[in-house]
Amino acid sequence: MYHRSALLLLLLISTSATFAQNKTYLPTAFPDRVILGFKGNPATSQAVNWRTDTTIKEAVAAIHEADPSPDFTNKAKIVKANTQKAVFDEHTALYHEVDFTELKPATQYVYRVGDGKNWSEWFHFTTASDQQAPLSFLYFGDAQNDVRSLWSRAIRGAYSTLPKANFMIHAGDLINRSNNDYEWGEWFEAGGWINGMVPNLAVPGNHEYYRDGLKEKVSKHWRPQFALPENGPEGLQETTYYVDYQGTRFIFLNSEEATIGKKQLNEQAEWFENTVKGNTNRWTVVVHHHPIYSTKKGRDNDEWREKMEPLYKKYKVDIVLQGHDHTYGRGINMPVGQSRKKPDGPIYVVSVSGPKMYDIGLQDWMDRAASNTQLYQVIHIEKDKLSFKAFTVNGDLYDAFDLKKDQKGTNTLVELSNTLQMQERLNLPERYEKSFKEADLKEYNQRYQDYKKRKGIK
Repeated sequence: MYHRSALLLLLLISTSATFAQNKTYLPTAFPDRVILGFKGNPATSQAVNWRTDTTIKEAVAAIHEADPSPDFTNKAKIVKANTQKAVFDEHTALYHEVDFTELKPATQYVYRVGDGKNWSEWFHFTTASDQQAPLSFLYFGDAQNDVRSLWSRAIRGAYSTLPKANFMIHAGDLINRSNNDYEWGEWFEAGGWINGMVPNLAVPGNHEYYRDGLKEKVSKHWRPQFALPENGPEGLQETTYYVDYQGTRFIFLNSEEATIGKKQLNEQAEWFENTVKGNTNRWTVVVHHHPIYSTKKGRDNDEWREKMEPLYKKYKVDIVLQGHDHTYGRGINMPVGQSRKKPDGPIYVVSVSGPKMYDIGLQDWMDRAASNTQLYQVIHIEKDKLSFKAFTVNGDLYDAFDLKKDQKGTNTLVELSNTLQMQERLNLPERYEKSFKEADLKEYNQRYQDYKKRKGIK
């Protein structure tokens, strides 16, 4: 039995550790958590958000066309920021946002943020073209846990693979506990200066929501810290929105809100249809957290699928990027044995970039799968071709395919995963191998054999 003084000492140590943990990410007068986003047309505007403590009386940003000479600094235009106060359990912070407007398309700019005394470093960004043009972007599934220690290698590896990315997409569950500022601090530290140079487009997952009495609400951090479009349904600003970028429409949906009730689901589906039916862009990409087809047994989102998949097919959505299930799966909803060269709907992808892993279902819709593997995805769109590549955090190419679009807008799938040297990683995570009963392991092994047989793998 512990002596009373020993218990008191343990309590003090625990309290001190918690205080030190929270203090690590407390705001100061110096700008931190600098992150790019979009509020308007990416060809002529660029938004930036950052954080300080409450001592800052007026926040500003400075911008100039990028110049290899350092003499531009005194000529930079000063733009006053919009500031809002955010009160959390740990502290109060100020979040500042500037939307640089009247910019030139396809032009590199340099900017910094601060208050006239405390300045960030100078960052570069490049505006989008105002014409249809090639674009490349990064896509991440759930980061969620051990973000600083283990997810950091995903975002840094992705940037190393594609340093000229036009933007990054996050398909929800960026952290584990929605209002834990320490976890958001880890997320921003993992991305570091990359966030200040490459715009971030994110949707919330279930872990970005918390219960306030009887009502579920998005994280108190979400809207203050992200600069996202406000063209979505009323009440879902900056969680449901769309962006047109160089000939592709990107539509971001809040699937967590849609799971709360039919009213929210129907309103979002109606907004989606209104947004996509007048779409004149060549390509359409949809992003949300909950998968249309799950990669884990027993986790299907039936109502979400029944409402949204017919709309995806009707309006010829090309690809749907998702998270939530902590495994990797890529495929099409088509009958087994039918040729998949002419998809009758979008390509569905579920991926995970963080270290939290589930067991995988190996369902019939999957053409490529991975278990117990952290990945990031690189997607390139140019004229009539969409090229998709998934990499492990080691930098190894794990999955690849092309979509080629004809004059009528019909896609042909060019399967490239069968040309890769890397075999599918389908072993269960260690904790499942230890916790599964014999019957569970037998059932999984049978699914594994059925999956291999369907794909013609010996």
